[in-house]
Amino acid sequence: MCSWCYAFKPVLEQLRPQLPEELEFISLLGGLASDTDSPMPAEMRQQLHATWQRIEQKVPGIQFNFDFWNDWQQTYPRRATYPACRAVIAAHSFDQKNDKKDDNNDHKYETLMINAIQKAYYQQALNPSDNSVLIKLADSIGLNEQLFHSELQAEQTQHELEKQIAQCRQMNVHSYPSLILKIDQSFWPVSINYLNPDSMLETINMLLNFE
Repeated sequence: MCSWCYAFKPVLEQLRPQLPEELEFISLLGGLASDTDSPMPAEMRQQLHATWQRIEQKVPGIQFNFDFWNDWQQTYPRRATYPACRAVIAAHSFDQKNDKKDDNNDHKYETLMINAIQKAYYQQALNPSDNSVLIKLADSIGLNEQLFHSELQAEQTQHELEKQIAQCRQMNVHSYPSLILKIDQSFWPVSINYLNPDSMLETINMLLNFE
């Protein structure tokens, strides 16, 4: 539910196949905004609406459905991204239970859930802060609604989210998206480029060669 992360995804998908083979790519959930049932203040709604507009102007090919903000009394925006984070973790639990796992499918349902959440939020004006929306998205990607709901509310799902948030803080990640190269026990931030992967790949290769 980070609009800049959504804007970064196309270039990240170009970058990943070009990364050196010795690197392992790991995605972490930063949490962003904890649970709340309180409606989002008008000032914040206006700020995020403006952010979406700015992204459309700066990143070619990225478009949003502004009905989410225009119909805010129906969508009921809240500053709560933890539910969507837990949904990604819950979806990944089905990847881990898959007896026919392979390297290409280790994160199948996790990836499908991320894509479904972003499509729902940014294109369909649905609110992924609502568990009811997340459960329907789980069904849309082929997961059993009842089993998914159980995983979504499980203590271990919340514990995993807290663990990933702690890992982000350990790496001094305070904004999203962030790209960090870990070499031994050192963390090297890589500046985000929303237009092409070349500068990021150059930085990564330079750091690897330097080390």
